[in-house]
Amino acid sequence: MSTFLSIKDVSIELSISEQRVRTLCREGALVSEKVGKSWIVNVSSLKFYKEKIELSKVKDHECNLKVTANKPIALSFFSGAMGLDLGIEKAGFDIRLACEADKYCRQTIALNRPDVALLGDINQYTADDILSAAKISKDTEIDLMVGGPPCQAFSTAGKRKAFQDDRGNVFLKYIDLALELNPKYFIIENVRGLLSCPLDHRPHIERGEGYPDMKEDELKGGALNYILSRLKHSGYSYSFNLYNSANFGTPQSRERVIIICSRDGQKPPYLSPTHSETGEFDLPVWQPIKDKLKGIEHHDHLNFPEKRLKYYRMLKPGQNWRGLPEELQKEAMGKAFYSGGGKTGFLRRLSWDKPAPTLVTHPAMPATDLAHPEEDRPLSVQEYKRIQEFPDDWELAGPLLQQYKQIGNAVPISLGEAVGNLVIKLLKKEDVPEFNGFKYSRYKNTSCTDWESDFSKRKAG
Repeated sequence: MSTFLSIKDVSIELSISEQRVRTLCREGALVSEKVGKSWIVNVSSLKFYKEKIELSKVKDHECNLKVTANKPIALSFFSGAMGLDLGIEKAGFDIRLACEADKYCRQTIALNRPDVALLGDINQYTADDILSAAKISKDTEIDLMVGGPPCQAFSTAGKRKAFQDDRGNVFLKYIDLALELNPKYFIIENVRGLLSCPLDHRPHIERGEGYPDMKEDELKGGALNYILSRLKHSGYSYSFNLYNSANFGTPQSRERVIIICSRDGQKPPYLSPTHSETGEFDLPVWQPIKDKLKGIEHHDHLNFPEKRLKYYRMLKPGQNWRGLPEELQKEAMGKAFYSGGGKTGFLRRLSWDKPAPTLVTHPAMPATDLAHPEEDRPLSVQEYKRIQEFPDDWELAGPLLQQYKQIGNAVPISLGEAVGNLVIKLLKKEDVPEFNGFKYSRYKNTSCTDWESDFSKRKAG
């Protein structure tokens, strides 16, 4: 028997494309050699690789945590790398279940919280399945459910298909499960695009003169309006806002919609900020990244291509492409120089003295560079963890790009803790301080009161 296999044979064996097999050969994941223009793969190496894949699969399992007396119970969905969950834990919740389909995130959860129940694709489970996995009896009250359904369906950077997208459907599944499990409170976390995404998209060429008026579902915000209608009919009250995590102590300006839903029918208050941009409300000012990035001994990071490094070597902390000599700006930007928009993410060095911009899932993409303030490289995974406030010892599974993705998609810990702290106060029926007039984000009409008023005007034409 031959000790080598062809690329085609390996692709069939692994059920992946031939191109992917070649990539694995180049990366050294498969022991191989090139004969002429073709790769051949060592059979023993293929067997080892298959065993490694099998070991990396994390199976669903039940909760093995002991019940903690007097600790409120929380269940987590779309858990990712557990950023929101860690914040909820800090506030005092006992998280008994995580639900996550992504294989690398599942490995991360299993590495760090092996005794928390773990389930996969939310569409595969009933409310009874969830109670069983979390080891919660039907007569036990669930205090909190938290979840950030995949946001691509609502992202302003995507096609914005709302609930016509499969990822939008899991959003509805989450709401259905919440209404069936009937927790005292449940949280919906999502991107800013949720505030403006229509439920049913009408092409722009079919709008205006000669076409019928826009239906309610076709208006900006139609998707959120549909969600809120479901909540109203269920008896849950709600409040929401667009929250900048920098207002809660995160060294990062990152905005997320948080909808707080309450079973008691009382409209929940907004989250309580702990910081403000310039010290408003006598709060500490936003946290810069400078102190957060100290003392990291090892860095795992991507690299910029040499053609970009040429320009980075000319930029100081806090600068972007506009800090280059004028004669080099067009050279550095190419065709993007003539496009619209501020283009502030191109050739961007972070500032030591400000919060970081939103951490993206890939810090070396040309339009969203996240370069170290002084070193000629992107931020490292370890710096990503510090900025998103993950513990240094939080283990991340998967290749480097997957580690960036997990942290880049996470909710900052402090924002999660603010959510948990608010719900704890509500559970204890304690007073929650009001911050009337506080600027939670840089955008208008993002609080539930202002948004609903604005949507009503759009309906009226």
